[in-house]
Amino acid sequence: MADNDHRPRVAVLFGGRSSEHSVSCVTAAGVIGAIDADAFDVLPIGITKTGVWRVVDDWASMRFDPDNMPEVTDNGTEVVPPVSAKGSPLLHRDAEGTDTELGAVDVFFPLLHGRFGEDGTLQGLFELSDTAFVGSGVFSSAASMDKHFTKSLMAQAGIPTCPWELVTETMWAADRAEAENRVAELGLPVFVKPARAGSSMGVSRVAEAADLEAALLGAFEHDSKVIVEPEVSGREVECAVLGSVYDTQLRVSAPGEIRVSGDHSFYDFDAKYLDLAAAEVTCPADLDETVTARVRELAASVFRLFDCTGLARVDTFVTDTGDVVINELNTLPGFTPTSAYPFMWAQSGLDYSELIGELISIALIDHSRAK
Repeated sequence: MADNDHRPRVAVLFGGRSSEHSVSCVTAAGVIGAIDADAFDVLPIGITKTGVWRVVDDWASMRFDPDNMPEVTDNGTEVVPPVSAKGSPLLHRDAEGTDTELGAVDVFFPLLHGRFGEDGTLQGLFELSDTAFVGSGVFSSAASMDKHFTKSLMAQAGIPTCPWELVTETMWAADRAEAENRVAELGLPVFVKPARAGSSMGVSRVAEAADLEAALLGAFEHDSKVIVEPEVSGREVECAVLGSVYDTQLRVSAPGEIRVSGDHSFYDFDAKYLDLAAAEVTCPADLDETVTARVRELAASVFRLFDCTGLARVDTFVTDTGDVVINELNTLPGFTPTSAYPFMWAQSGLDYSELIGELISIALIDHSRAK
C-alpha cells in the first residue's frame, strides 16, 4: 500500500485447518470480489490445512466443484502475523526465508468456518495484537461454536431450545448402555451432530436404534464431543442479525425459511453448497405477524445473550402450533453470495456489498470504543 493511500487495510482470512476449508475459500472469493476497492485496501490471506498463512492472488478462481474443491496450498511462502499490541506490520517470508514488511492491518475479516476460525482461537490472536476484526469475540465465538454449551446457556437463560443429550467418546467407551438409554429417552428419529463442527459436517439422521452406533462413530471422526437431538416437527426458519454489542437497537432481517427436497432428508453439506436446486430459501418466510415477531425477538435475544457483535445467524424451528424453538447460533455464518445470511439481508434491503461494508465499519468502530 502506498504511503499516500489512506484506505483502511482489510486482511481477509480464509481456508484454515477445519473440515470446512473449501467452503471458506469460496466464501472469500465472494466477499473479496464485493468489497469496495475505492474504500478499502484488501489483502487476501489464505491459510493452508496445516495452518500456514500466505498471500493468495488467485482467490477469484475459487468455486465449488465436487471434483476439484478449492484449497489453499503451501507454496513455500508465509505471512507472519504480529502478536504485540504495537501496530506491528505483517511480515512476508519468501521461499528463501527472506522477510519483508507487508504493512500493518487495520481490520481482519475472518471467513474461516469451523475450528481454528470461528471458535475463539483466531479471535484471541486478534485480541493479543489489539487489531480490529469482523465478528464476535473470544467468548461469543467459543460458546456458540460448541452446540452443547450453546444450548446449556440458552436453557439457563430461559430461551426455548431443542432437547439434547451429550455423548462424548469417553462416555461411549465407559458406559455405552447408559448413553444408549439417555438417547432412547429422546425418541426416534434423532439427529447426531458433532458439537463443534459446522456446515452439517458429520451430521446424520438416525431412524433405527441399530444405526446409532454408526452415526456416533461417524460424528466422532469430526469431534470427540457429540450431541443427539430428537427430530423436531416444524419449519426451519432462520434470521440474520447485524449490529454491535454497543448498539441499543439491533438490526434483524426478515426471517427466511429453508425447504429441502430431492434425496436430502435434511439441510446437509451437499444441499447447502453443491446441490443448490435441492434447497430453497424463501425470504420473507410465509409466517403470520405474531410468529415473525417472535422469531426476530428471539434472534436478537440470543445475539445479546452471547455478547455477539457484527453478525450472527440464528436458526429456529417453528412448530405446527406456532411455537419458536432455537436450534443453533452461528457467529460466522456462510457468506457466499448464495448463502442464507446475505440472501436474507438482500431481501431485507441491504445488498451484499453494502452488508460487507457495514460489517467492516462495525469492526472498526467497536475497536475504537473498546480502547
